[in-house]
Amino acid sequence: MKIKKGDTVLIISGKDKGKRAKVIKALPKEEKIIVEGVNLRKKSVRPKRTGEKGQIVTLPHPIYVSDAKIICPKCSQAARIGYKVENKKKYRICKKCRQEV
Repeated sequence: MKIKKGDTVLIISGKDKGKRAKVIKALPKEEKIIVEGVNLRKKSVRPKRTGEKGQIVTLPHPIYVSDAKIICPKCSQAARIGYKVENKKKYRICKKCRQEV
């Protein structure tokens, strides 16, 4: 998976199209990512102790990796990611500016 935790992404489809946000968590087995402030869902939380009230909490849910494009830190544009191999090390590169991400 080319998008990792901590990357800034641009959402390219769905109800949050056009938003730029940071990746909180990557789920490579499912090919999904959890992005901060995107695809928010409400969840009811039951009270833990007697006398407490329940709450409604807003949580981000996963989106498919294909619905997001990484934003290159060098050229600050939404771009595809490629790989470059040097000395048995694999680097991610921006397809627009050819710089290391």
